[in-house]
Amino acid sequence: MARAAAKLGVREVAELAAVAPYTVSRFETEQGGLRLDTALKLRSALERLGVRFIEDEQGWAGVSYRKPETR
Repeated sequence: MARAAAKLGVREVAELAAVAPYTVSRFETEQGGLRLDTALKLRSALERLGVRFIEDEQGWAGVSYRKPETR
């Protein structure tokens, strides 16, 4: 969902996060096996693209997207 909001492919996000494309797919499908530092790289790359991860007090989670400003 986060990658789709930014309109990027798996390979593009993988390059931005300095991980393998397979890692992005595992992250998105919640297959597990990701190290914490790898998950944080992916999250950081997506946040730089304008994705915001949201969780409320009841445990509901989601993402929102704000298109980065172009200068």
